[in-house]
Amino acid sequence: MQPNNSVTEFILLGLTSDPMRQKMVFVIFFIFYVGTLVGNLLIIMTIKSSRTLGSPMYFFLFYLSLADICLSTSTAPRLIVDSLSAKKIISYSECMTQVFALHFFGCMEIFVLILMAVDRYVAICKPLRYPTIMSRQVCIILITLAWIGSFIHSMAQIVLALRLPFCGPNLIDHYCCDLQPLLKLACMDTYVINLLWVTNSGAICSSSFVILMTSYILILHSLQNHSAEARKKALSTCTSHLIAVILFFGPCIFIYTRPPTTFPTDKMVAVFYTIGTPFLNPIIYTLRNAEVKNAMRKLCHVKITSENKR
Repeated sequence: MQPNNSVTEFILLGLTSDPMRQKMVFVIFFIFYVGTLVGNLLIIMTIKSSRTLGSPMYFFLFYLSLADICLSTSTAPRLIVDSLSAKKIISYSECMTQVFALHFFGCMEIFVLILMAVDRYVAICKPLRYPTIMSRQVCIILITLAWIGSFIHSMAQIVLALRLPFCGPNLIDHYCCDLQPLLKLACMDTYVINLLWVTNSGAICSSSFVILMTSYILILHSLQNHSAEARKKALSTCTSHLIAVILFFGPCIFIYTRPPTTFPTDKMVAVFYTIGTPFLNPIIYTLRNAEVKNAMRKLCHVKITSENKR
């Protein structure tokens, strides 16, 4: 599928060329990446080991944390290493792999957020039918469909990327490989490919955001018939989800739903949803969730007790 290219590697320009700022980039994003790994792994371990976190909401939160780790890992390690490198070289095959991983796990995050919104809608609006509608088997089927949908989306992206011929230059004005900066380097008319790219990624981001907002509007409307305590609990959960949705979809829509133009802020916006949001999600879902915090305390207590017995 790869066209005849005279370019076998690319040079990533990164976030900055200033040596002092590069050191700052290293420190900041090393902390962000370690925080992302620790926070999301702690959520995964807590959900796996806790009997109280067996509901569909935590089943989907498990996969959101997994997607967060993988999405951040697809970009953050290279950004961290490149910040200390004189030449930020990435091979053609590594670049294509990064395009695939970025879109696969980014799309997975979108689909999991939708499933979490659906779960909250059914739990609040159809409480009597909730155990039947959101059974374990149904949840497994839904998450499997999310994996399949993510794979189809990322395959569409990589097919478009592999059709691009590169004759030079090979400087990518970004900190990672994505289709938009690659389109600027292709030695061909990219109008059709760009249209397909915006139609694919832009449609997924926009339609998913509309679906999510509609579901939360319906949830808020249905809460009028609930007690004050039930409204408070439901609003607390939904607020956490809404914060995560806005933080992730705002940058995505900005990047993927516009004509083939670039802005100076593009790289920082991309950093926010590929590295920033995976770092913030564990904070959002633990600080506002008493059940997760209690389960984490119990997990830590069990670990400390078992260590002391040794």
